[in-house]
Amino acid sequence: MKKEKQLDANGKRKFGIRDSIAYAAGDLGCNMSFALKGTIMPLFWTQVMGLSAWYSLLIVILQVWDAINDPLIGSIVDADKHKYKRNKFLQYIWAGSIGLIIGGALCFIPVPGAPEWAKIIIFMAGYVIWDAFYTVANVPYGSLLSLISKEPADRASLSAWRSIGSMIGNMVPMVILPFLIYNEDKSLNGPMVFVAALVMGGLGFLCFQFMIKNTEIRVDTDVAVNEDQPKFNVFKAMGNFIKNRPAVGATLAAMGMFIGMQGANLAVSVTFQIYFKNPEISGLISMFAMLPIVIFTPLARKMVTKYGKKELSIIGSVCYVLGAAVLFAAPLGIIPISEGNTGLDLVLYIVAQLIMSLGLGIYSTVSWAMMGDAIDYNEWKTGTREEGVVYSLHSFFRKLAQGVGPAVALVIMQGMGYVNNANLDANGNYTRLPDVNGKFNAINVEWLGWDFALELRSLVAIMFLIAGVMLFIGLGLIYNLDKKTLDKMNEELAARRAVEAPVEVSVEASVEE
Repeated sequence: MKKEKQLDANGKRKFGIRDSIAYAAGDLGCNMSFALKGTIMPLFWTQVMGLSAWYSLLIVILQVWDAINDPLIGSIVDADKHKYKRNKFLQYIWAGSIGLIIGGALCFIPVPGAPEWAKIIIFMAGYVIWDAFYTVANVPYGSLLSLISKEPADRASLSAWRSIGSMIGNMVPMVILPFLIYNEDKSLNGPMVFVAALVMGGLGFLCFQFMIKNTEIRVDTDVAVNEDQPKFNVFKAMGNFIKNRPAVGATLAAMGMFIGMQGANLAVSVTFQIYFKNPEISGLISMFAMLPIVIFTPLARKMVTKYGKKELSIIGSVCYVLGAAVLFAAPLGIIPISEGNTGLDLVLYIVAQLIMSLGLGIYSTVSWAMMGDAIDYNEWKTGTREEGVVYSLHSFFRKLAQGVGPAVALVIMQGMGYVNNANLDANGNYTRLPDVNGKFNAINVEWLGWDFALELRSLVAIMFLIAGVMLFIGLGLIYNLDKKTLDKMNEELAARRAVEAPVEVSVEASVEE
């Protein structure tokens, strides 16, 4: 039996769960590749390829290029006025999804016997190619949110479902891959990692194709384009971004989030090894960070409609700051702890993580929708839509935080006595040697001592608190699109677009298989 297709006032398919699931599939496709890079690449290039002495320096250089690459691609997308059969952004996503299959695999070519200079070239070339295709897919994907619907509740739904797609995409390498890419002696299997990269690239491609097929563009961005409009100027666009308070506020908040999630990641892992002496449960506790996202997602749409995105995000940031503050309890001596007696502090740590995760769950469900509103804000204030540049500059600073956060944490930890001196011996075996003071890296953690463990526990709390403060400042003090202002902006934009391009719409009955 044929089902009647529900149309809106403009003759477009009405927004529904199909749109949300399709948009979630897009971030699932992105993270099939991105999560593999974040979780497996450091192990592959240090343990299989033996680049431990060079890896930290190379990854910082490439992360800076990664950040610069986004606004470059974004400006190309914005400047592209070609009329495609499908939407411009969808066309770029399609092209990027194909390249990710190839680019992802190039990052994991297993040639451990190659000369060191060749390994460096392979690593940098593979990363640059992967990053180019990832950006071609990811920047238009992020910009697409503002085009699927202009309704705040719809955008909140898309943002929340994007978080679900991201979560699933991150869970695959974290949960499934360890069962497939390790040998019986627990060493990493290089060829299997290469195969996994190809398979995940293919799965990501299928996710993108599903998204493209089921995405409906409802916001017409061509109405403001006329022959008298000045040519696109990337420097002016960047200047507009700096003046875009919602974009700057949302970006600062995202940077804080990534400093907490990425920057503290290494410190947290070592903390569970030498402070809590229970590294097996660290992954389980980290899973708590995903639960509030799932719990809050069904409520996001109704709560945004009632309270507003900015208002909800502030509540989330306050929860995050509160949770980070709780982490200070043990380092400040509020509860009794000593070497070998950290059970009570572990309970405190879990409670703090749950509070922080609740705040992060609330924020993450509306974060991308807030960037969609920031894109509209740019049009509201300047008269020009610059989806690609606004989103890509936002992504630029996010990625910068992903690289700077871990680098800062590692520098501080090295100053405290933590060293990373992994090497391949003459027989190709992975070894770790003590430094001149007899201290080992995270594998032989007993050499680091209790004083180092206690300092590291404090460092984790400080990093999370800094992240929470940045989150609150960005969302509460800089981001200025509260519910009332957002309604005013949407009304004025709708009136402006109606004057610039009045359209008579005839809605005809149609059917859908």
